[in-house]
Formats: sequence, structure tokens, C-alpha cells
Amino acid sequence: MKRILFTDKVHPLLWESLTAAGFHCHDGSVISLEETEQLLPQFDGIVVRSRFRIDEAFLSKATRLRCVARWGVGTEHIDLEAAVANGVAVLTSPEGSRDTVGEHTIALLLNLMNHIGRADRQVRAGQWIRAANRATELKGKTVGIIGYGNMGQAFAQRLPGFGCRVLAYDKFRTNYGDAFAAEADLETLFHESDVVSLHIPYLPENHHFVNDAFLNSFHKPIYLINTARGLVLDTVALVAHLQNDKVLGAALDVHEYEEMSFSHLEPDALPEPFQYLRRSDNVVLTPHIAGWSHEAEEGHARVLAEKIGRLFS
Repeated sequence: MKRILFTDKVHPLLWESLTAAGFHCHDGSVISLEETEQLLPQFDGIVVRSRFRIDEAFLSKATRLRCVARWGVGTEHIDLEAAVANGVAVLTSPEGSRDTVGEHTIALLLNLMNHIGRADRQVRAGQWIRAANRATELKGKTVGIIGYGNMGQAFAQRLPGFGCRVLAYDKFRTNYGDAFAAEADLETLFHESDVVSLHIPYLPENHHFVNDAFLNSFHKPIYLINTARGLVLDTVALVAHLQNDKVLGAALDVHEYEEMSFSHLEPDALPEPFQYLRRSDNVVLTPHIAGWSHEAEEGHARVLAEKIGRLFS
């Protein structure tokens, strides 16, 4: 019987599905890293979120491990090279939250272009400001999507009804244009985009992918959305271009200053660039929830159960 260690709390459907498929599941969600490492030699697979870093030292103790099943998308806390070297497959479940991310990205974009958050705060404060909150229509605009995997595609699939043009850039793919987005290079996005939405993973080469030079390359002022990873966007550069109107507005679900677990962020203690975002009327902020819906929790469970089952079949 294959043994799976759960290092984090996840939707019970995964445990139930694996148990029904003949796996033995063990709850390790409340034990320390040291206790977890002591247990590792007993297990064929582990289910993780982001409580621990899965590095060479961790994997070297997992002598029979065949897979790390990452509940969710990002793998920046997993040493992928060490996993390959140790013969460990890394499974992720972006399919589980793609629809949620697609919908949240639409919500951020509409909030930004229609000033919904700002107008709501003003009305609650007793202010009735209409002219300054006039919307900018999405119809007729060009939306540039950077990263056309599960999340980028889910966003694109929700755009046709708005009457906008959609371009997609993905350096890892070729011939990926479809009915929802035309394949384009970065230069085309720089020339033609009115809206830019980020859907790329965090990799070392993607650190501050969106920086001063990147934002300076756009020929028109843009609206910028990031539901990908905080570290792909240089906050200092974003603030500078919000101030010079190169960026008309930004909607951020992820933030450069987040900790590894994505559950801790102390706004008052963060640097001035983040304080500027907090004060800005043309910035929308959410707490890393774009992929976190009731449906997505179950979706991740279904996806990982299928992928673990296939790996061990």
C-alpha cells in the first residue's frame, strides 16, 4: 500500500479519494519540520501547500519518495532541480483554480476601469462624486496577456463579451494562439496594449520581470493587473510609473513583500512603495485570493487525486 503524508490541511476530498483508491494517508499538518523529516522515509508521496521549503536537505531524507503533490500552483518553495536529481515528480494543480483566477482577474479589471472600489469608499464616507469616477470602457481596447497557461487562458476565455482585442505572449510556448487570444511577441504588446495582465510563474529569471525598463517600453499608458506572483513585479518601478501616469492604474492580488506562506503580510511594517499603493486611489489591492474560492478547494483535490493516481498506477 502506497503511503501519502499530508503536511498541510487541504480539502478532505483528496484524502477521501486517495483512501478509496487504496492509498494510506497520514496527517502531518500539525507537526514540525523536524518531525516531518523523521517521518519522510516511510512515505511514497507528500501533499504540500507552502508551510515548508522542499529543498535538497528535505528531499535527501525522503529515501522512498516518488512525488511532491503541491496543492496549488506556485513552486518557488520547491527546489525543482533537487527533485529531478532525487527522482521525485512534482505535481501541481493549476487546473483546480484556473476558473477562479480568470473570474477574479476580470473583477479586478472592471473594478479598476470603473473606479468601483474608490466610489464605494467615497459614498460610504458621505461623498457623492460622479464626474471624477467616470469609467473607461474595455470595449475597443487591446488586452495583453503575459503567460498563456491555465490562468492566462481562463482570463482570455472570459473576455470575448467585452468587445476587446486580446493578445497573448508566452516565451515557453509556440503556436498557442486560439479563438480567445492571438499569439504575439513582447514588442507587439508594448506597441498595442491598453491593459496588461500577468500570469507567469515565479522563476529566478522572472524576478522583477516587470521593471522600470519593461514599463517604459509601452507606447501607451496602460492598466496593469497582477494575479501571478508578487516578485515578478518591481513595486518601486510600479510606483514611479503610477506617478508619471505611464500606468493609469494597477490591480494587485499578489505583493512583492509577501512571506512564503502567502498568509502573512503586515501592511504597516512594509516599505514606503507599498504604503504609496495603499494610499493610491487608482490601485486595487486584494490579499492573494484570486485562486482561492470554495470551488477551487475541491478542484485542487480532484486534480491532485487524478495526478497522484496516474503516477502510481
